[in-house]
Amino acid sequence: MSLRLRLTLLYSTFMGGILLIFGATIYILVNVILLNQVDTMLADVVRDITQVAKVNSVGQLSLISLPPLDMTSNAYIQVWGPNGKIIATSPSIGALTNPLDPLGLETGITIYEDSYLNGAHLRVLSVPLIVGDRIIGTLQVGASLGVVDATRSKLLSIMAGIAIVAVLVAMIGSWVVLGRALSPLEAITETVDQINRADDLSRRIPYQEQNEDEIGDLVVSFNQTLERLESLFTSQQRFLADVSHELRTPLTVIKGNVDLIRRMKQADEESLHSIDQEARRLTRLVGGLLMLAQAESGKLTLVLKPVELDLLLTEVFTEMRVLSGNKVNVHLNEIDQVMVNGDRDRLKQVFLNLIANAIQYTPQGGDVFLSMTKIGDQARIIIRDTGRGIPAEDLPHIFDRFYRAEKSRTRSTTSGFGLGLSIANWIVEHHGGQIKVESKEGKGTTFVIWLSLIK
Repeated sequence: MSLRLRLTLLYSTFMGGILLIFGATIYILVNVILLNQVDTMLADVVRDITQVAKVNSVGQLSLISLPPLDMTSNAYIQVWGPNGKIIATSPSIGALTNPLDPLGLETGITIYEDSYLNGAHLRVLSVPLIVGDRIIGTLQVGASLGVVDATRSKLLSIMAGIAIVAVLVAMIGSWVVLGRALSPLEAITETVDQINRADDLSRRIPYQEQNEDEIGDLVVSFNQTLERLESLFTSQQRFLADVSHELRTPLTVIKGNVDLIRRMKQADEESLHSIDQEARRLTRLVGGLLMLAQAESGKLTLVLKPVELDLLLTEVFTEMRVLSGNKVNVHLNEIDQVMVNGDRDRLKQVFLNLIANAIQYTPQGGDVFLSMTKIGDQARIIIRDTGRGIPAEDLPHIFDRFYRAEKSRTRSTTSGFGLGLSIANWIVEHHGGQIKVESKEGKGTTFVIWLSLIK
């Protein structure tokens, strides 16, 4: 059963239930009002009759006259003596000698009862006539409930008809309205089916801005999910292609050198050095991929402890100055005493990676500048080089895996795989910090790291 049909049945059931309660309430109120009117009329007739009733010298009941006919035209009257014999009747009752309400003659109390006499439905008021403490007779006044019964039957038929029509209208209206309201869900289902059939994540669900409701929000969220899935799928495809490409080069070199050694039947130093170099490249690639996988799965934990960042940066500066040799001049400018809560080894990895990149992509005789200052409750670390810079179109992507700005950074056997900046960005972000980059072609690149100080 479809959601549209279930909701239609649910709304129709609610409508039917509401109409049933409303109708029952109206029916009971009308019935009470009509019976009260009949009871009031019967009480008035009884009052008029008791005003003309007399008791003779021997204590017998006698009536001078009954009320005028216009008062009793809708009433049937019987006056019964204590011996169970009828004393007087109204002209409207004819020759009927049976009591209007047999039970009312026996109770000895004033009572209203419904009675059925010769197929007629009557409302009967029985009133004992008492002198002193002795009952000298019983007055029974009845009125036909035919009009009341007809009114109740008619009212019941009308309400049943109205309820049926209302439920049908509610059902049709709900079906139409729900069809329009749930049409985006059908579009979602159709789009998903098309995606499944064609493996095309570029499809989107049509959205109209005027549909600003929960379903409209669902459409927006679903389109955003599709966009994210498409991005992830594209990234995954690029990732697999990049990994394949990165693996192919060192494996080809290793295989070529192995074949050469096999043909020469001896291992020369150059071939062994080349194999060792490519094996190291593969080790670095696998290590970087493993670290990224652990980071994305949440298995890469950071051991956060107080770290003297100024001492760490000085240590990195010393190591990188030796690494740069005579190619690039590494300078340590201003440095403040800074204490942060972080993983010392991971932060050192970030600094080593950024400074190594700066040295690698800075021409012979260029400069790399390091500095660290306190600004408010944060530490700012700046790593600036005088290299070729990064093209503006490449800047938004430099933290993506395997992304390298090939126009400005020539690949070599010692170049990286485009994983270092992704790893550095992850480490900084999980320290609650930020890493930003500014660059101009021909003027160099500047990386800025912001980390919160220990309060």
